[in-house]
Amino acid sequence: MTTGMIVDDAAVMRIRLRDILDTKYQIVAEATNGEEALDLYAQHEPDFVTLDITMPQLNGIEALEQLIARHPDAKVVIVSAVGQKRLVFEAIAKGARDFIIKPFEPQRVLFAIDRLFE
Repeated sequence: MTTGMIVDDAAVMRIRLRDILDTKYQIVAEATNGEEALDLYAQHEPDFVTLDITMPQLNGIEALEQLIARHPDAKVVIVSAVGQKRLVFEAIAKGARDFIIKPFEPQRVLFAIDRLFE
């Protein structure tokens, strides 16, 4: 089964994403910040990552840069609030495969993840 990791500092967002993704994918890890995400990615090597941009300690852009540097084949989808368009474009330029704008519909989340494996 395809595995994933959810990275978001908001517990409610992690729960919502897990509820959506659990229908089709196995979520093997959840992180609350970028540093934790890098450690958990190395441990679990998930097939994909959903990554929030605004987080404490190591934000999503910094975590994305380090993740892609260490694991060039990592499949990362940014999950971001509407007001962060500039950061979303920066994330795409730095290796993210897609982005989902909060608040999101379940179908949009599944579409973004499904597209990673076409």
